Amino acid sequence: MMTRSAILLAAFGSSEPQAHRILARFEAKVREAFPGRTVRWAFTSGRIRERLAGEGKKTDSVSKALARVGFERFETVAVQSLHVIPGKEFEDLKRAVRDAEENGPIARTTLGAPLLAGPDDVEAAAAAILRNLPSERSPHEAVLLMGHGTWHQGDAVYDSLAARLAEQDPLVKLGTLEGIDSLEPLLDALRRDTVNTVWLIPLLAVVGAHVQRDMAGDGPDSWKSRIEAAGFACKPVMRGAVENEDLSDIWISHLTTAVSELDSDQASGGQGNTVPLDP
Repeated sequence: MMTRSAILLAAFGSSEPQAHRILARFEAKVREAFPGRTVRWAFTSGRIRERLAGEGKKTDSVSKALARVGFERFETVAVQSLHVIPGKEFEDLKRAVRDAEENGPIARTTLGAPLLAGPDDVEAAAAAILRNLPSERSPHEAVLLMGHGTWHQGDAVYDSLAARLAEQDPLVKLGTLEGIDSLEPLLDALRRDTVNTVWLIPLLAVVGAHVQRDMAGDGPDSWKSRIEAAGFACKPVMRGAVENEDLSDIWISHLTTAVSELDSDQASGGQGNTVPLDP
């Protein structure tokens, strides 16, 4: 008898309708890559789930989604993170997957890595970003990528990506809303570069509240406002990482590894995870 297997896509989530449309496009890409597989979603942010529930829209946590998949008699699940870095949200995802495997009805799971899981991902992501910079950008104009950031040790991968980008284009820089890579040192660097214009691009999966408010909002604390207050022209690009086909291909490659390992486990009767689930 063939084992019933599903794919669970796990994203931070967003309450913005446009973000949901972008995630739906990514789902279509997953379905094309893995025809015949059932695909489900989970949002890891409790705040986002509560907000959507207030609008009458049901979304599952990872634990609930895995329980639902198990109730529907799927025996194996490849879970794919849509997080950018292996930070706190990803650690929480690992715990939820481990708990479902240990205590739930699912026999086997694999967990696909986030976008920037290691040196190969950093190299691929740098190339993907540089290939997809705005075509209108002039060579003397700067590009500033805004990540979310965290005080988790996973934040260090941003530094690796920033260094790789700078090696190939010194005017492409990266900062984060949280963590150590704040905006102010980048403004000082832009002044030293004597640029007049800064393209502002989110390094988040989708364009949600952080991008609309914290990156490109009209409030005085947004990155756009602070860049303009520092004397630069600012051109925000309202396009998340999932919309960059080359970046989304990295997530798909991680999912391919997770699905392949799951299928290999089934064939051999073994059990394993692309990302270790130990605490």
